[in-house]
Amino acid sequence: MSKVCEITGKKVISGNHVSHSLARVRRKFYPNLQKRRFYIAEEDRWITLNVSAKGIRIINRIGILAAMKSARKKGFM
Repeated sequence: MSKVCEITGKKVISGNHVSHSLARVRRKFYPNLQKRRFYIAEEDRWITLNVSAKGIRIINRIGILAAMKSARKKGFM
């Protein structure tokens, strides 16, 4: 799987590393992704998702089913 959060859609972005002398070199900013298992009680099964720290907080706040429904609607899953 690529480095994309399955809940929020966060992905790798590029930018500059700026040194003390202000020399700019291209670099990448990676999302804080973690592979986590979540239990869906309604379906009595476990699923494994590649989610960012923000995605985990969203799941804790609104629930796994609501988060997955929102992600599918936005095209992240």
